[in-house]
Amino acid sequence: MNLEELVATEDLCTKYSVESTFIRSLNDSGLLEIITVEKTEYVHCDNISDFEKLRRMHYDLHINIEGLEAVENLLNQVKKLQKSNLQLRNRLNLYE
Repeated sequence: MNLEELVATEDLCTKYSVESTFIRSLNDSGLLEIITVEKTEYVHCDNISDFEKLRRMHYDLHINIEGLEAVENLLNQVKKLQKSNLQLRNRLNLYE
């Protein structure tokens, strides 16, 4: 993994005005992956949009970590159902 693709958690805390405990809580709950390189914690740049979404839900909508887990689970289920629905529609179109 290239260090250029990683963003230090300290930088995220500064840029988004969040506590480092919030980021660690996201990691502990499995919502955000933290990568440690030489005692410095990083988040992969591909996960920044997920972090931003979780931060908005937590700070703007006042949803706690357990609530974030539930929301993420439900959103993942919706995505799976939408994918399944699309597959079924495509199969149905074959018979029309």
